[in-house]
Amino acid sequence: MNDATKPPEKKQKLRLDQFLKLKGLVGTGGEAKVRIQTGEVTLNGEVCTQRGRGLQIGDVVELGGSSETVDAELFR
Repeated sequence: MNDATKPPEKKQKLRLDQFLKLKGLVGTGGEAKVRIQTGEVTLNGEVCTQRGRGLQIGDVVELGGSSETVDAELFR
């Protein structure tokens, strides 16, 4: 099958709450939900209260003095 006939691959989505768990910034999904909804999390320097917010490579997430950058490895 060549590239012209290959069906397009679905892009994986990475949500803010998932990212916090993957990076160990929170222990549970419930904790992620609460910390996001109470305005403790910033995304690219701005408070983000949407736990389902989709992230992109290069986004910077901060919580409790820790900062993590979204990298391509998380989308594989």
